[in-house]
Amino acid sequence: MDDLPPDSKLTRSKRRWAEEHKFADAAPPAGRERLPPGQHLVTNWPVLDLGQTPDIATARWRLELGGLVERPVTLDWAGFTALPETRSRSDIHCVTTWSRYDNDWTGVSTRDLLDLAQPRAEAQAVMLHGYDGYTTNVLLADFAAADSLVAHAWQGKPLTREHGGPARLVIPHLYFWKSAKWIRRIDLIARDTPGFWEVNGYHLRGDPWKAERYG
Repeated sequence: MDDLPPDSKLTRSKRRWAEEHKFADAAPPAGRERLPPGQHLVTNWPVLDLGQTPDIATARWRLELGGLVERPVTLDWAGFTALPETRSRSDIHCVTTWSRYDNDWTGVSTRDLLDLAQPRAEAQAVMLHGYDGYTTNVLLADFAAADSLVAHAWQGKPLTREHGGPARLVIPHLYFWKSAKWIRRIDLIARDTPGFWEVNGYHLRGDPWKAERYG
């Protein structure tokens, strides 16, 4: 795992929540409703991170796709933004219990990125790496979902640094800690392996409608 910054107050709090299974007492509904169990709606977009916000100019930004792929890929900003543009609208569901509806994203579909790299047959999961040293794991099927993308714009404007700009992952059907900010590397791996928060007590997958907050 990459080096991580010193513990922030938020990091310490979230570790404690995992130990206490805080917010985990809500029972999932019988059907899949728009608002997952235990969540409440907000109209702002709260900022959560590991205590630092990398300042990555697009001139030096790179996105690497590697691991169990036939063709490792490194994209600079011009190469990334030259790929087919994807626009989508989706909701955000944070494990800290807030949700925000109707977020408009612009970016590159994860399926288009996988087409470039060509996953090998044994690839089953993905480890995501951020410029802040953060890591998180997702199943390859979740990474390749139809509405998953690496976004560079939100609500029609460039993604701000505090929210993961210049580019971040967006996987709407999982808790948002899986949508790594400041994305720099995507590694395809043979088995699902825990990242930063997963090592610290959070669920390996993180389905909001199943209230998969903790392992």
